[in-house]
Order: sequence, then structure tokens, then C-alpha cells
Amino acid sequence: MNVNDLFVYSQYLAPQHLISRGAGKIAECEHPKFKNALISWFIEKYGVNMSEAERQSPEDFKHFNDFFTRSLKADARTIDTDKQSIVSPVDGAISQLGGIKQGQIFQAKGQSFSLVELLGGDIERAQPFMGGNFATIYLSPKDYHRIHMPITGTLKEMIYIPGKLFSVNPATAENVPRLFARNERVAAIFDTELGPMAMVLVGAMIVASIETVWSGLVAPLKRDVKSLRYDDHEQITLEKGAEMGRFKLGSTVVLAFPENTSQFVESLKAGSDVRMGETFGKIQS
Repeated sequence: MNVNDLFVYSQYLAPQHLISRGAGKIAECEHPKFKNALISWFIEKYGVNMSEAERQSPEDFKHFNDFFTRSLKADARTIDTDKQSIVSPVDGAISQLGGIKQGQIFQAKGQSFSLVELLGGDIERAQPFMGGNFATIYLSPKDYHRIHMPITGTLKEMIYIPGKLFSVNPATAENVPRLFARNERVAAIFDTELGPMAMVLVGAMIVASIETVWSGLVAPLKRDVKSLRYDDHEQITLEKGAEMGRFKLGSTVVLAFPENTSQFVESLKAGSDVRMGETFGKIQS
């Protein structure tokens, strides 16, 4: 048994939510010496490029989470303005991308998970994406952790789906079946020029919380699937490139588009690095 196997198996035994709550408390600690030391260690350990950040010194941040969800300088990313372009919603690496076949999304090493399960178990909600395209993007510790819109969309529904909190790093993705449909997650369904678009923000071990720009911290008191619909009188429209959410301590985003509406850039494959705002795909007319 190698180190990766031990790491994966240990997660089945670990009190995942307890560990994550503890990590969240540490990440919100405002004691200057502690948070400055933690931020400095993290920057060095993971090679975080602070030259892109609006604030660059550990002393500039209220606590670790303030650093982790840091904003970038205005010119650090360029949003592709081509009307036909779909842009990357995050900085990260492609875990997988391709077609949604027979309602299944490819995960790794021949493993797949159900689109219906990913979106909270509602067949009607998942139906528009059957036969469409998906992309799964992993955000590593060093990455910028705000999530942006790949195209302009109007929010129609947000779904909180409770679950486990396995790590979502590549080793775990290769060894834990149905990983992204098992972990706690928030799915947002937008109405776009392509039709519906799903953006699923997947939680993970030590991810203290997921936030959206329209609802703030998503943390239901009851651990049940919870759906909130947004009708015309409370319309929330976000332009391409606009921030839609953020991870506190990192994770994964899964995108889903309807059949025959999108085409990803041909050079993209599992392992490809992406940067928020760069061309990720094209709208099929």
C-alpha cells in the first residue's frame, strides 16, 4: 500500500465534518502573530504568487480566510470579450471534461458519477443537460479561489446538497467512487443564451465554507437537500467574468451545458492548467 492509498483510506475513517469545522475556526483566527505566521508558511509552502494580489503582505489580511479568498489586481486577469466565447470560471487544472453520456460524468480511471445525483437527485433538473458537455476543474491550494461566470446568466435555482467531505485532490478523485456526487456541494442553475447552465461548487476536506455573491455563506441548519428558486421579481443576472462565489480553503467546480450548445477548446485535456477569464470554449450556434 502506497502513501496515496493510505491517504485515501484514512479519509473514510476520519471525522470529516469535525475536522473541517476545526479548520474553519483556525482559518478565522485574528491573532496577529498566529495568522501572519500561518499565511507566511502557506505562501512559501505552496508557492502562492502574491504579486497578482491587491494586498500582498500577511499583515494586510484580517485572518487566513481573508488571505485565501484574496482579490486580485484589476489587471491580473483579462476576460475574453468575444460574444461566442465561454471563459474559464476559475484558476485551476482540468480534472476531466467531455460529454455527458447516458447521464454519467466521467471522473477518473473508468469511474463515473450520476448527473442526477450531482444535482441533488431531481431528474427534471438534470434532464436539460443529458447528452451535453461537462468540465470539472480542480483548484489547488496555490490558486485564486474566487469563482466567476463563464458566460452571462440569470440565476434560476440554487440547491444545497449535503454530503461527505473527502479531499478532491487527484489521488482521491482516482480512488473514491462518485466523489463529486458524494461530497457536500452547492449547485446553481442559470438561464443563459445556451439555455440552462449548471455550476456546481463541490466542498472538500477542510473546506470551511462555500459562499455565493447573492446569498453569502451557504450553511443550512438542517443537513437536507434544500432548493431555493429565484423568480422574475428578484432577478439576479451576472455578466460573463463577474464573481459568483468563493471557496474558503479550496475545492472543485463542475460545469454542465446542454447538448449541442458548447464546444471546448481542443487543446484542453485532463491536467491542463486554466486561468480565470481565458477562452475555455465556444458557443455553438
